[in-house]
Amino acid sequence: MEFRKDAPLIALIAGEASGDILGAGLMQSLQSRYPGARFIGVGGSEMAEAGLDSLFPMEKLSVMGITEVLAHLPELLRLRKQLVRFLLEQKPDVVIGIDSPDFTLPIERRLHEQGLKTVHYVSPSVWAWRQGRIKGIKKSIDLMLCLLPFEARFYEEHQVPVAFVGHPLADRVPLQTDTFAARQALDLSPQATLIAVLPGSRGGEVGQLMPIFIEAMVALSASRPELHYVIPAANAARREQIEALLEHTPGLPVTLVDGESRTVMAAADVILMSSGTATLEGLLVGKPMVVGYRVGKVTYAIASRLVKSEFVSLPNLLCREAMVPELIQDDLTCEAIVTEVKRWLDNPDKAQALISRFQAVHEQLRGGASEKAADAVSQLLER
Repeated sequence: MEFRKDAPLIALIAGEASGDILGAGLMQSLQSRYPGARFIGVGGSEMAEAGLDSLFPMEKLSVMGITEVLAHLPELLRLRKQLVRFLLEQKPDVVIGIDSPDFTLPIERRLHEQGLKTVHYVSPSVWAWRQGRIKGIKKSIDLMLCLLPFEARFYEEHQVPVAFVGHPLADRVPLQTDTFAARQALDLSPQATLIAVLPGSRGGEVGQLMPIFIEAMVALSASRPELHYVIPAANAARREQIEALLEHTPGLPVTLVDGESRTVMAAADVILMSSGTATLEGLLVGKPMVVGYRVGKVTYAIASRLVKSEFVSLPNLLCREAMVPELIQDDLTCEAIVTEVKRWLDNPDKAQALISRFQAVHEQLRGGASEKAADAVSQLLER
């Protein structure tokens, strides 16, 4: 098939809101390179606005959690089949699967086997666990687009063509954090010593972490009555759950906020948080943090056998050293949390050194992820 240099047909597949935003940014950058380009596949409202002709609504793919996926499995498999058939008929110049690896990678594999060029945007955490998946990924794609540098190193070691494009979040979060403005926005005292407490966005996570976080908050307040806690609730259900847990400690100085987790982190002196993507936002707003994580015993026994990573939190993975304390499973105790939070509060020099390291990482992750991704895709197109 000859390549239509001026007007390539580009297929993109996104399965959830975060992928829709990434896809729209990539489409805009590709459009400036190929003004006649046509876009087909599956996406949400952002990608539709950027010019995607979506085969079916993306919402049909947005299911969370294993039980929900099982309930929707026949429908998901049918949609996947329909999409593969459609793309084999259309023969796009390149197919780009965005995140949602359980849905997009098998599609990429089928199309790759049929001779189409395939790209995957956002690496699954294959570097951290179930590393055997790399063999399947290698057979499915011509190019991996990674948001983080340590991911790119992993693919290079396994001879998978890769481009490190940086993280779009790093472009959106300003390099200098205005703590005062964040406190004003949340109506919080500019003088207070604030601890942001982020127990996660899923019910199970909050159930595991919030009780021990509250215990630590009570213990901290006993020796530091000036401390004030701010908790962003991810949604209405989480707010209800957190309020029910806080009922047992009526005297605790706590402000509950709906959403706004990044503003809450920006307003804080120290963050106590669950391990996850939010730790990257904590790094980008440049705050000292204590990362805690705990799962069920059986899950932990299985996961600890599969995990190959030295650290769990993104700040430590990105800095390639233990910059922030990680309290995992049995190490997550009230005493340990209190000790680590006080250590940050009592050592402003240490906190300052951390902030400058975080800023260097922020700069490394900045610089137009969409542009870099479009450059890598156009190089593949021109090959």
